Amino acid sequence: MVAGEFLLEQHILPDSTPDGGVTEGNTDEDSGYKELSNGPVHITLDPRALERELPPPDEKETRLYWRRFAVLAVFSLYSLVNAFQWIQYSIITNIFMDYYNVSSIAIDWLSVVYMVAYVPLIFPATWLLDKKGLRMTALLGAGLNALGAWVKCASVGPGLFWVTMTAQILCSVAQVFILGLPSRIASVWFGPREVSTACATAVLVEPHRIGFLLPPVLVPNTADDKDLMGHNISIMFYGTAGVSTLLFLLTIFVIKDRPPLPPSKAQAVLSTGPAEDYSYKKSIINLFKNKPFILLLISYGIMTGSFYSVSTLLNQMIISHYPGEELNTGRIGLTLVVAGMFGSILCGIWLDRTKTYKLTTLIVYVLSFIGMVVFTFTLNLENLLVIFFTAGVLGFFMTGYLPIGFEFGVEITYPESEGTSSGLLNAFAQVFGIIFTLIQGQLTTDYGPLSGNIFLCAWILLGIVLTALIKSDLKRHGVNVSNINKGQAVS
Repeated sequence: MVAGEFLLEQHILPDSTPDGGVTEGNTDEDSGYKELSNGPVHITLDPRALERELPPPDEKETRLYWRRFAVLAVFSLYSLVNAFQWIQYSIITNIFMDYYNVSSIAIDWLSVVYMVAYVPLIFPATWLLDKKGLRMTALLGAGLNALGAWVKCASVGPGLFWVTMTAQILCSVAQVFILGLPSRIASVWFGPREVSTACATAVLVEPHRIGFLLPPVLVPNTADDKDLMGHNISIMFYGTAGVSTLLFLLTIFVIKDRPPLPPSKAQAVLSTGPAEDYSYKKSIINLFKNKPFILLLISYGIMTGSFYSVSTLLNQMIISHYPGEELNTGRIGLTLVVAGMFGSILCGIWLDRTKTYKLTTLIVYVLSFIGMVVFTFTLNLENLLVIFFTAGVLGFFMTGYLPIGFEFGVEITYPESEGTSSGLLNAFAQVFGIIFTLIQGQLTTDYGPLSGNIFLCAWILLGIVLTALIKSDLKRHGVNVSNINKGQAVS
């Protein structure tokens, strides 16, 4: 029964008044029912019915919709293109240095600007996600991504570095409206048995940078012919702009805020809370009062920041030991990414099956540290096959950690907004990424790749200690667990 519904019963009353008037009947003090008589009709009003709300969350219907796969696919594709635009410069640093006649530091900043833009914009971006919803945030991300791609088309020319930097700033702003969405899409559209896998799928495309492979193929090193180099760069930029525009149009038609019915009990509970009671400021304060989440913020920042730094400086590290191997550098980067895809998906599936968030986080962190140490001390062995293998191991665990961190954060901060917790995790990742990239880049330039990689290894070791201190309180899983064995309809 819904609020405001009256209980009506019809009876033949022997004691009705001769004129058919209304007489006040008896009141049942115990039951709370009040009776009114009007001729032969006996109306029973239950005042308690006025206080009844919709069915409690554990009785509320949940449903999975096929549309969730389309939402995930479109988001993943335009996120992939945005990530491609991030790394497309640094993977062929030496070529862009020659074309624009700038230093390696200037090219590094084309990647670092992605991290710098995120930090001040994360709070308005997460506020927008909470207030205006998933669709508006996704449209802004996809739209700015397409706009930045088209501006790059106007930057083809040796003296137009400032134009390409402007375009990259637009793309970096677009990224702010992208990085916080994986956990929101997973939670709002996917059921409890698939939420971690969905988040892993959305997250894996962020480091799944085809930018590792395509730029060296599309823009080979033609140092003796600047016109040909510019032509090749133009092809890459226009192709990216066309794809970005198509994905923006798909975003308009495919992505919605949420399905008509929630996919899980945890989402049903959240949907019963009145929106006017939500305070973004209070949510932020609650997150910063959550000690396990603070530890996760720092440890996630260290791991993801290290990954960003390695991705940005991979070209410089490889070329310093293997001059002229730009194409193989791209392939090594692709190996790192493809291995990371498998790591990300496998970790997501594992979490959906076991819900062992802390244990999995700690194990993957330790294995990432081991992978970083092995990569560091085998980089100078003059054997590219070894580098392919060690980069694959490193990518498998480092990338696999990303969705684990997101989902662990959602679990220990529930019922706070997934977008806000993920946004803060990404903000710390960007801060550490900026610091690590600049310091490791300088160490690599001055002393060689070994010193820069050792610097990262020391920080990852600290991250292991911080992860071990996190108290695991799986709040979202606690809400879902009583309903986990109930079937869900799919439409």
